[in-house]
Amino acid sequence: MAVIAPALLCETEDEYRTTVERLHPFAKRVHIDLTDGQFAPSFTVGVNQLWWPQEWEVDVHAMVANPSQYVQALIELKPHTVIFHAEAQEDLTPSLQLLKAAGIKAGVALLKPTVPNTVRGYIEAADHVLVFCGNLGYYGGTASLMQLEKVRLIRMIHPEVEVGWDGGVNVENAFSLAQGTVDVLNVGGAINKATDPAAVYAQLESEMNKHSVI
Repeated sequence: MAVIAPALLCETEDEYRTTVERLHPFAKRVHIDLTDGQFAPSFTVGVNQLWWPQEWEVDVHAMVANPSQYVQALIELKPHTVIFHAEAQEDLTPSLQLLKAAGIKAGVALLKPTVPNTVRGYIEAADHVLVFCGNLGYYGGTASLMQLEKVRLIRMIHPEVEVGWDGGVNVENAFSLAQGTVDVLNVGGAINKATDPAAVYAQLESEMNKHSVI
């Protein structure tokens, strides 16, 4: 069954603290975005400013050009998963191996133009593959359901891998994404910009888990 993971994309420590406090009452698994101003054009809080409630299951999505410069600091935080981009400026293999050796799940994110077969080795090595349809470093994006074909191609390469989706998830498409065998729906703006984020979270869960009607 798919899960909803609210996303945190924060530029300042105050904004980060406020967002954590806002999500804490209902969130179980969360998706924390980290950017370097290079791979993604915006700057978020840095690795040394990240923290979270002990009971959270945390995936860190590091939109960075050089993962090797971040991997040790991220390992020290002990998240559930760390996700680097297949399109980074260096070979991801050593960083993925370091994560797995530390008992942290290794994730790989694919931008819209990236064809799964061209990064087959990364997908085979990964515990999690993120289909990214968003705007690097910003909330928003459009959930192009044509990208669900990419989910199928990923599963042909690695049938047991966990698949996440990032970009444009909302109440209108959560059911279709879950039916497309996406395991983790990362939700940014739809929850964070809501007047009542807990209500939207509950609505997304309900929509995602409803039964299809033939």
